[in-house]
Amino acid sequence: MIEGACLCGAVTVRLSAPLPGRASACHCRLCRVWTGAAQWGVEVPEAAVTVTGAVKTYRSTPFAERAFCPDCGTHLWLRDDDGPYEFVPGLFDAARDVVLDHEVYADRAFACVTLAGDHPRISAAEYERTHKHLEGCA
Repeated sequence: MIEGACLCGAVTVRLSAPLPGRASACHCRLCRVWTGAAQWGVEVPEAAVTVTGAVKTYRSTPFAERAFCPDCGTHLWLRDDDGPYEFVPGLFDAARDVVLDHEVYADRAFACVTLAGDHPRISAAEYERTHKHLEGCA
């Protein structure tokens, strides 16, 4: 069992599956505005997730929601309607060893957010060829 919580502890997240060892980073406009730079995500299947506490969600696109604690504002997840949870790894102390697997919208990253490593850097055009996206997100 992996457990994480928001800053104030009002929302807890329990995972019955292991935390993935890899995370993604997204530099699209929506993620940059929401986080201040890049959205980090670790994917966890819905069946492995238990959330306790009040959560506020925001429909950032017609096909996805973003969730946060209504008390302290901690970002919790991004989730497509038909997809797994993409939790922010900072919720979990166990995420310390999670490595960056890939970046999307890498050509839209802020200059101050240059991520080191030899991982795939997927451009907006490459990503949008095969994934749902919001027009003008770049």
